[in-house]
Amino acid sequence: MPRLLPLLLAVLMALTTLPAWAIDRPFPANILRGKMTPGYFPDISIDGKARQLSPAARIFNRDNMIEMPAALRGKDLVVNYTVDGMGNIDRIWILTAEEAAQKVPTAAEAAAAAAAAK
Repeated sequence: MPRLLPLLLAVLMALTTLPAWAIDRPFPANILRGKMTPGYFPDISIDGKARQLSPAARIFNRDNMIEMPAALRGKDLVVNYTVDGMGNIDRIWILTAEEAAQKVPTAAEAAAAAAAAK
């Protein structure tokens, strides 16, 4: 038993440091930011505008796990999202408070920047 105690202490110390190993979620360069209100699949609302999810859409919750559209509850969820070539939303990340504090362009800001570049 005395030889087991140091091993148990080492495992306990390793487990307490796991939160420090948390990795930031990598977002692609073309993300947009908005407030999402879920609807009946495939309909959602982003910033008050009706949008549709693509057939292969993936929604990631705050723990970076896949969330089913029918399981989403709430309104005005702050999200990052990407748009596919057809104009549908193909990936959505529901943000934590820390992620939401980071600056990312909204769809309106991205459209204004694209228009100014032309």
